[in-house]
Amino acid sequence: MTPRAPLRFPAASRSDEAQVDDGFGRELLQGLTARPRSLSPKFFYDAAGSQLFDAICELPEYYPTRTELAILATHAGEIAQRIGPDAEIVEFGAGSLRKVRLLLDALETPRRFVPIDISGEHLEGAAKRLRAEYPQLPVHPVVADYTRPFDLPPQLPGSRRRVGFFPGSTLGNFNPQEALAFLQGAAHVLRGGGLLIGVDLVKDPAVLHAAYNDAQGVTARFNLNLLQRANRELGADFDAGGFFHAAFYNAPLQRVEMHLVSRRAQTVRLLGQQLPFAEGETIHTENSHKFTVEGLRALALRAGFGIGPVWIDPERLFSVHWLPAAQ
Repeated sequence: MTPRAPLRFPAASRSDEAQVDDGFGRELLQGLTARPRSLSPKFFYDAAGSQLFDAICELPEYYPTRTELAILATHAGEIAQRIGPDAEIVEFGAGSLRKVRLLLDALETPRRFVPIDISGEHLEGAAKRLRAEYPQLPVHPVVADYTRPFDLPPQLPGSRRRVGFFPGSTLGNFNPQEALAFLQGAAHVLRGGGLLIGVDLVKDPAVLHAAYNDAQGVTARFNLNLLQRANRELGADFDAGGFFHAAFYNAPLQRVEMHLVSRRAQTVRLLGQQLPFAEGETIHTENSHKFTVEGLRALALRAGFGIGPVWIDPERLFSVHWLPAAQ
């Protein structure tokens, strides 16, 4: 039966206290007063951060974007057959909407595209450009933090199924419990459809180090923009020059970690509080977990998805999975 009311997408697991308020300031203060200090990577993506991430995707060292695009371009026909005609596409963390174009060009009569992103300004601009290129396609952007509960619009009449699109290995930014919770929520709202998801694979740490420590320093600026955002939006007084970017592969945990490291002893003012930093103290800003094919499939099964085909590039850098959702 086609739903006629908004679908509620449940959150990845968070503490009750963190769910009380979605504000940047509150979560920033919570993360910086905790030990060890840490921040959610979702706060990278204000307008400036989204532009910097788009620049990262063009870097020669950053293989995930071009590799995933190549996989999608090569196998678009097979993927479209799995998705089927008259589908609604829901993209989580939509960003610049570059990759979905490869799907839209291959799909048979897509009914609607629903991009979801936390950065409203960036999303609205990308949606406007997409509408101009696909004037017959209804585009319904949703500004939301998809790690928290939010409403999807009612499914359109004539739409046969709702299919999720989650490229870029963004699943890797969650911890294992959060990744399972997200996939469980997706399996629920995508019943009768499925999820097309891209995940980065475990590989030589040297390749990963280069990807997160590019020669032009764009990733460093992306990381440091988090502090500059706090200054712009919250009146904080971070000295971005007083911190440096550090990224490394933690092999036992199969993840790249990004940190901001204090260059010296310093005190930062934020929302009326004084936050002392010791020299060498870090703010943990992102994890990017890497997967094996079997590891991702096991996680998908636990979340309630079935197992479909996987497409992998010849160098085995990246994978794209089709996960069917039960009725």
